Amino acid sequence: MTDLFAPLQSLKQGDWFKLICGASFQHLPAVRSLTLAYTLAGADCIDVAADPAVIAAAQAGLQAAKSLAMDAQKRGFDYKGNSPFLMVSLNDGEDPHFRKAEFNPTECPTDCPRPCERICPAQAIVFNSTKEDFSGVISEKCYGCGRCLPVCPYEIIYTSSCISTPGAIAPLVISTGVDAVEIHTQVGRLAEFEQLWQAISPWADQLKLLAISCPDGEGMTDYLRALYDLIAPLKGALIWQTDGRPMSGDIGNGTTLAAVKLGQKVLTAKLPGYVQLAGGTNSYTVAKLKAMGLLKKAGEQGAGGRGEELFPLLPAKCPPSSISGVAYGSYARVLLSPILEQLENKEVSNTDVKATVRLEEDELLLWQAVKLAHSLVSQIKSQQER
Repeated sequence: MTDLFAPLQSLKQGDWFKLICGASFQHLPAVRSLTLAYTLAGADCIDVAADPAVIAAAQAGLQAAKSLAMDAQKRGFDYKGNSPFLMVSLNDGEDPHFRKAEFNPTECPTDCPRPCERICPAQAIVFNSTKEDFSGVISEKCYGCGRCLPVCPYEIIYTSSCISTPGAIAPLVISTGVDAVEIHTQVGRLAEFEQLWQAISPWADQLKLLAISCPDGEGMTDYLRALYDLIAPLKGALIWQTDGRPMSGDIGNGTTLAAVKLGQKVLTAKLPGYVQLAGGTNSYTVAKLKAMGLLKKAGEQGAGGRGEELFPLLPAKCPPSSISGVAYGSYARVLLSPILEQLENKEVSNTDVKATVRLEEDELLLWQAVKLAHSLVSQIKSQQER
């Protein structure tokens, strides 16, 4: 199995792991470090914002991982230099994944207890930061979870949204060398989805994978069938990402229930393609899937149907009977945040320019990060080790 096909093999086996860096997360050092750590831990896909600088940061992380493959194996990690797919996320309209929090810090009363600062999982809200020389929302760190909005006692925090420009998408996909695209959509946006798809479709055959992410809603399965009719036939694989409770996995174990419930609903619809959970996924997700018998057991055949072994890039022809994988976003990022924070606070001076230390330059922090990442990746990968 070549590097090219290794992630698709994971989809077929039912042990696919995707890291979601965040569709609007643009903190380049963190994207690079997260990509590096989770690649060495065995991730199959790295999903990043459709921003050339972010894509370049992720690609740098992938390259750094390749150079550390032998070290990873010596330390007991399974990474063999296989590159995970690099995916970019796009949207066909308003979506909570594509927004940023904003507020004017001069409007904040001096006696405010600043609950927004404490609740922000990305540490994107700061006041009188010595390092940043700034107060307010650090835009590149904010990924739009919205937790700061309801806790502001003065209701002065708002969000600004970013909607993809369809005409700009295709050149982005073709010029950066990404392997996959994920489209975030919602029930009732067929016309908007079609417009975005028309911009992508001339280059769709170059993609190894297309993912469609959709939250629950009335008529959801009929909507997904309409989307399939619109995009079929596909040369690459197709994933239905069930967005149970967006950006909530780090809140508590109970958030995973929405993701599992929505995954069951899409499985029942028997759509061609693979079903992958997201939205509320965390350390409890795989255990829940196992308990409910929703993960494929080692040795079971994939859903791809006849010809898949010869042409592993072809999408699944038959409906899946089990969940093929899990995507982790906020939980996966918060899991490594203590290490990334330590790294961010370590700076090296090069003449008058200061730069954050790269993760691979601090061996202790690097392998601590990989060990933490592996503790999450291995939960689903152990399915095929029995």
